[in-house]
Amino acid sequence: MAKPNYQFEKRQREQQKKQKKAEKAQRKAQPAPAAPETNTPIAR
Repeated sequence: MAKPNYQFEKRQREQQKKQKKAEKAQRKAQPAPAAPETNTPIAR
C-alpha cells in the first residue's frame, strides 16, 4: 500500500485557502449593487 503524501495534501489545502481569500478580497473590492435609500423624504 502506498503512503499518503501529507505535504501534497497540505499544499493543496493552503492553495485552496489562498484562492478563497483572494476571491473574498475581490468581492469586497467591487462596489455593492445600489440599494434603495431609506433616508429619502416622502413626497406628499
